[in-house]
Amino acid sequence: METTSDRSFNRRADRIAFWLGTLASDVVAIALRAVQLRRATGTWLHLLGVSGIIMAWSTIARADIPWPEVVQRLAYENEKLARRPQGHNGEYFIVCTLYYTPKESGFTFERGFDATPVTKPGLHGRKYPRDFLRSVKKEGFGRIVTPVNGRNYIRYNGGDSYAFASNPTGGGGVLVPRFSAALKLTQGSLRRGAIVETESADVEKIFRSNRWKIMDTGGGLRRWQIDCYYGEDEPLGPGKFMGRPRATTFEYAYAKARIMD
Repeated sequence: METTSDRSFNRRADRIAFWLGTLASDVVAIALRAVQLRRATGTWLHLLGVSGIIMAWSTIARADIPWPEVVQRLAYENEKLARRPQGHNGEYFIVCTLYYTPKESGFTFERGFDATPVTKPGLHGRKYPRDFLRSVKKEGFGRIVTPVNGRNYIRYNGGDSYAFASNPTGGGGVLVPRFSAALKLTQGSLRRGAIVETESADVEKIFRSNRWKIMDTGGGLRRWQIDCYYGEDEPLGPGKFMGRPRATTFEYAYAKARIMD
């Protein structure tokens, strides 16, 4: 991916089961739409929506990534590996996170998003949902509903500028779902172009993969963090949920990593 100074990785870590996050998101969106139409206030739907909002908020509050704890754990485990007679020898203890390509189709008023059509420099007057462009700014790329000159994506160029693109790409080429990954600069054998095999039940369950190619580096990432590319999806929900693909609530997991190439 093409990392930018605006991409932030200090995001929430929802460890609740997928159905809970999806249910909360859908209930909130339905309730917000009903209230907007002035048909739900005081009804069971309104009360259910309020409960869903409280549930979603409390989930976020409980689930933020404990970065001080994570950084300390990573440093401790990697120091142990480095102290071995053979040193790291291609083995590291890492934290895996997730990024994805948001789809324009998921950014609707009905789901609670700010879908106001807006344009930006580089889009040649074409308009897209405001929250969709915000998500593209964070994730780097976004898939549009209607191709423009055969291009199915919008790329964030930095500043307030965007451009149309043929594919989501990184410094190492076109991003491949559940295979491409990014990390913070070079860390020993962890470098751009390396093939990494991870050992983590959580990562394998969510991505159905345990092999990754480091396609890019990014200053927004932390040491010993590998950001795994999930692929394309609609967002889980509005606000802070925009950084989460709809199909999973995964945020991070520890893993043992071995350099394979």
